[in-house]
Amino acid sequence: MLKKIIKSLAYIAGLIIFIILALFFYFNLPVKTLNQDFKYGVTFSNLYSEEIGLDWKKNYLAILDDLGVKKIRLPVYWNRIEKKEGAYDFSEIDWQIREAAKRNAEIILVIGRKVPRWPECFEPEWVKNQKLNIKNQKLLAYIEKIVNRYKNNPAVKYWQVENEPFLPFGICPSSDSGLLDNEIELVRKTDPSRKIIVTDSGELSAWIPAARRADIFGTTMYFNVYTKKFGYFKYPIGPNFFRFKKWLIGKFAGQENIIIVELQGEPWLNDWTTNVSLEKQLEAFDAGNLEKNLAFAKKTGISEIYLWGAEWWWWLKEKNSYPDLWNKAKEIY
Repeated sequence: MLKKIIKSLAYIAGLIIFIILALFFYFNLPVKTLNQDFKYGVTFSNLYSEEIGLDWKKNYLAILDDLGVKKIRLPVYWNRIEKKEGAYDFSEIDWQIREAAKRNAEIILVIGRKVPRWPECFEPEWVKNQKLNIKNQKLLAYIEKIVNRYKNNPAVKYWQVENEPFLPFGICPSSDSGLLDNEIELVRKTDPSRKIIVTDSGELSAWIPAARRADIFGTTMYFNVYTKKFGYFKYPIGPNFFRFKKWLIGKFAGQENIIIVELQGEPWLNDWTTNVSLEKQLEAFDAGNLEKNLAFAKKTGISEIYLWGAEWWWWLKEKNSYPDLWNKAKEIY
C-alpha cells in the first residue's frame, strides 16, 4: 500500500515537473514582432518628478512638447487633492489635463486610493486613523467628486480604477474586491460614457479577476527587479508568457481589450533610484534596455504600450547631462 502511495506521489510530482518545464520552454520560444499599428504613451507622476528634485511642470511639458507624447496616464493623488477633509485642491491635475488638451493628447486618469508610484496608496493624513468603513465611504465620495469634475472633459479618454488592486504591494490595506466593485459601479453610474481600465501585475497575477471587471484590461511588464527576499533577478519569461495570459483572459474572462499600462523604462534598485550612484543606475538600465524592452513588448500581441520612467529620463538629462534615454524615447514617439 505504501509503495503504491509513493509511486502515485512520484508520478504526480513528475507530471508537475514536466508541465512546468513544458511551460517554461513554451514561454521562451522565439517570437516574431506582429505586424500591428503600435501606439505609445507614458505614465507621468508629478509627485515622483517633484521627489527627485525636478520642476515637475517643466518635466511634464518636455514630455508633451519635446518627446511629442499624445497618450499620457496620470495618477490623481488623494493626499494632494484633499489635504483637509472636504477642501479640494484640483490645481495640479487641472493644469496637467489642460496642457494635454491644448496639444490634443488623450489621458488615462487613474483614480482611487492605490495609484502609481511608491508607496502605492495615498491616503490623506486626516483619514488614516479612521475606521475602515468610514475610510471607504470617504474614498467613494472623493472618487465621485473626481469623476464629476472631469467627466465632461474630452481630453480624458478612460478611467483607471485603482492600480493593480489584486497585487499585495506597497503600504496599503489588504485587497478588498467588494470595495473595488463599489468603486467601479460608482464610476460607471457617474460617467456611463467612458470605458474603465482595471490593471494587474504582468508577472505575479493571474489577470482573470481584474479582467472580468474591466472594459479594458491593463498589464504591467517588468523584467529586471529587486526584492529584499531574493535580491536582484530577471523574470525567466518570454513574450509567449503574455500571449498565453492574453488567451487566458479571452477564454475565461471574455476580455479581448488589453493594453500595457507600465512597460519598464527605469531601473528597479535596492534604494530610491536617484540615491544610487549614476554608474549603478545605468548599469541596471540604459538606452539599450529601453530598446530591448520595447522590442519584447511588441512581440506580445499587445499594441498599446505606456512606458514607465519618463521622469527619470528627464532627471538624467537635466541633472546629470546624460540625454541618451531621453533621446532614445524621442525616437519612439
